[in-house]
Amino acid sequence: MQGPQASWRESLGAFFHPRVIVMLLLGFSAGIPILLIFSSLSLWLREAGIERAAITFFSWAALGYSFKFVWAPLVDQLPVPWLSRALGRRRSWLLLAQLAIIAAIGGMASIDPALGEGSQTAMALAAVALGFSSATQDIVIDAYRIEAADTRLQSMMSAAYIAGYRVAMVVAGAGALVLAAGFGTELGNYQYAAWSSTYWIMAAVMLVGVFTTLNIREPEVSAQRSYNHSAVEYGRFVVLFALALVGFILCFYFTSEPARELKKALAELLGNHALGSFLIEALRLGLAACVSFILARALLKTGLVERSMVDETYVAPVRDFFDRYGVKAALYLLLLVGSYRISDIVLGVISNVFYLDMGFSKEEIATAVKTFGVVMAIVGGFLGGLLAMRWGVLRILFLGALLSAATNLLFMILADKGADLLWLYIVVAADNLSAGLAGAAFVAFLSSLTSISFTAMQYAIFSSLMTLLPKVLGGYSGSIVDSVGYDWFFIFTALIGLPVLVLIVMAQRWLGFEEPEAVSTEKADSV
Repeated sequence: MQGPQASWRESLGAFFHPRVIVMLLLGFSAGIPILLIFSSLSLWLREAGIERAAITFFSWAALGYSFKFVWAPLVDQLPVPWLSRALGRRRSWLLLAQLAIIAAIGGMASIDPALGEGSQTAMALAAVALGFSSATQDIVIDAYRIEAADTRLQSMMSAAYIAGYRVAMVVAGAGALVLAAGFGTELGNYQYAAWSSTYWIMAAVMLVGVFTTLNIREPEVSAQRSYNHSAVEYGRFVVLFALALVGFILCFYFTSEPARELKKALAELLGNHALGSFLIEALRLGLAACVSFILARALLKTGLVERSMVDETYVAPVRDFFDRYGVKAALYLLLLVGSYRISDIVLGVISNVFYLDMGFSKEEIATAVKTFGVVMAIVGGFLGGLLAMRWGVLRILFLGALLSAATNLLFMILADKGADLLWLYIVVAADNLSAGLAGAAFVAFLSSLTSISFTAMQYAIFSSLMTLLPKVLGGYSGSIVDSVGYDWFFIFTALIGLPVLVLIVMAQRWLGFEEPEAVSTEKADSV
């Protein structure tokens, strides 16, 4: 059933809603850390003379983004000593995460990886701390966004968040490289002081997030919730979580050497190295999770933590989702969440390789994709937010899925044209506009599925699930192209997006999914 629609005046006015502006600033804060772990750090390590194989290991520091649902319940349920009383549930965790991010970036700035293995280990630990604290900030920002405004405004807030995030990625990516080069470092003339100064500046840029956190209000829903246990009980729960995490890490570490041998054997047996590696790593990950689970259960039997705390922290959020929708409908919705971005991500994995194969230079790709493409994605995000407010989230969700699949076919024209710069910009514009529009509507849709009682946990599960299947399938993009060629690959990526359209229609009709009430921006509460 379609609820009341916002007028064009209300929809356009949402651009200036205080919560939308706040999400722009928080999105900027969230976007700074990730490239300081990936591209910028990789270039720093390369200039420092670190081997390529060792550099790629540092990308594991960002695994926290994929597993943030594991500690998201702690963010939902546990208070931060002193800070929660002064700032509230969300703002206290947000400030703690931002201060931890600044400390981690500062720690990286204080380490010269060229000094030897000890320094490289310290850099890896600092990068892991940055990934963990950044993922924690993401958890809190998602929870804050959902609790801070009604559902109809979520599309515009998510568009602002994505815009801030992408601008921050330019600052931490291209901006950091420009700064480092300006300070005098380059490949063959490594200057630690240049990279150190660059990372200290990035740490200072994070003060944007700190300032925002200190000047916003705690969401009313969060402010009304109370903590149900004593400080000692919460402390024991943290100890239980930490010990289970140690068990996971130790299992993962000690299985690395056997896994390496099994990969070789399985790759020879299957004749596919990528598939063999994926199966072994999945088995290794599952084994580590089982060890962590068994250890946690054993500790529970000792009476370290009351079972009721574990139930209300980890079991209740999952049970709540299935209770609200029923098992059949809940599984159906999870299928939609897990497959919505499949066309976009599977093609995106190999898009830059395709551009190179077409004969475009790295400079042309960088300008078209990293600059022009970012602008188009931001425009698409705000367009999606505006249209979702005007016509409803599910309609724009459907439009975004349709465009994401259809624009993949434009790559076939580019494949025929070759190194045609005009068509490169046409394809990049269409691809990023549709991705931005779909992304804004999708985040609003996920927010509508989330219960206010378990905001952080449920949204963390959704956000992890939404990229799992697409990324796994995307890992085989290269093999698919080698087998069938680019044209058939683009057709394939368009076709796998069509079932998503059916899922969206069924979500609206079969599940009786209702659009939220319109939000009046004239009654916008203060920041």
